Amino acid sequence: MLDVAVIEEPAAAEASLDPIRSRILAAVVEPGSAAMLAGRLGLPRQKVNYHLKELERHGLVELAEERRKGNVTERVYRATAASYVISPTALAAVSPDPARSPDQLSATWLLSLGARLVQEVGALLTGASRARKRVASFGLDAEVRFASAADRTAFADQLAQTVAALVSRYHDESATGGRTHRVVVGLHQIPDARPGASGDTAGPPREDAPAHTDEPEEGQGNAS
Repeated sequence: MLDVAVIEEPAAAEASLDPIRSRILAAVVEPGSAAMLAGRLGLPRQKVNYHLKELERHGLVELAEERRKGNVTERVYRATAASYVISPTALAAVSPDPARSPDQLSATWLLSLGARLVQEVGALLTGASRARKRVASFGLDAEVRFASAADRTAFADQLAQTVAALVSRYHDESATGGRTHRVVVGLHQIPDARPGASGDTAGPPREDAPAHTDEPEEGQGNAS
């Protein structure tokens, strides 16, 4: 079983988003037959069996084993991954394109970068899985709390300069056999997960908040 599987086919994405099938996917991380899953989920066995076959058809579950019980063969299924990510490739015609309107202060552009990241890394993972190889990558995740919008802007400026210097130092356009890598750095407020939270946890707009293309309030600012 994979840790994460990337769904790239529209039909598979549609299957995974069905409410009943998503419940079955979550339940079948622990292998089970249609009868066992029906008991776990409180659903009719026939309905579970139907949805299992559809999930199997799209490669989201697989047959783990077959057990003989008297004159009946029980088919035990398991999910092909512990979790799933739907790639923007599944919505290729309407997926966001970062090149369309690049703007470092735009949350929609940051979202477009994230979508491209999922698409490209997803394609790498899919290919590496088939070739039984690992993907060379690096990730960095950190949290920082700014006292003011001015501090956030200064941080973003210094971060941009540092990344630009590193890229300039190590980029070699003429390297024979070199491999091009993409570097994505983003900065965004962490959404408030508390029940009933409005999403703006920073209070009313501040006078020192910089103008943004699509998020006018200081609490909603982004830089990448």
